[in-house]
Amino acid sequence: MLADAILSDMKQAMKAGEKLRLGAIRMLRTAIKDKEIELGRELADEDIHTLIAKLVKQRRDAAVQYEAGGRPEMQQKELAEADVLLAYMPEQLSDEAVQQAVNQAIEQLGASGVRDMGKVMGVLGGKLKGRADMARVSALVKSTLQG
Repeated sequence: MLADAILSDMKQAMKAGEKLRLGAIRMLRTAIKDKEIELGRELADEDIHTLIAKLVKQRRDAAVQYEAGGRPEMQQKELAEADVLLAYMPEQLSDEAVQQAVNQAIEQLGASGVRDMGKVMGVLGGKLKGRADMARVSALVKSTLQG
C-alpha cells in the first residue's frame, strides 16, 4: 500500500538526515491524515494519488509566485518538494501518449468543436487521472478541437 511506502520513506529520510525530503514527506502524511479524518476512512492509493497531484500543483503554483517575487531560493525549495512528491505518482504518460488518448476520445465521442470539450474531458479524466497533468490534457483537448 502506498501509505506504508510513504511511512517507510519518511523513516529512511529521517535516518539519512535529508531535511527537504523529510519535510515534503511529513507534509504529505499530514495531508493524508487530514483527508482521512475529513472522509472518516482510510485513503486508497487512488485517493492518495489525487491528493499528491493537488499538492504538486500547489508547490508549482507557489514556485511561480516566488519567482515573480524575486525569491529564487524559495522557488527551488518548492520545486524540489514537488519532485519528492512526484516519486509517489504512477508513471507519467508521454506527450505523445496523451495526444493519442485525446484523439481517441474525440473520435469516440464524435466531438467537433470546443463546445464538446466537457464531454471529452469527462472521458479522459477517468483514463488519465494521476498519470498526466490534467491542465496539460485540457490544453491539448482545446487546441485539438479548435483545429
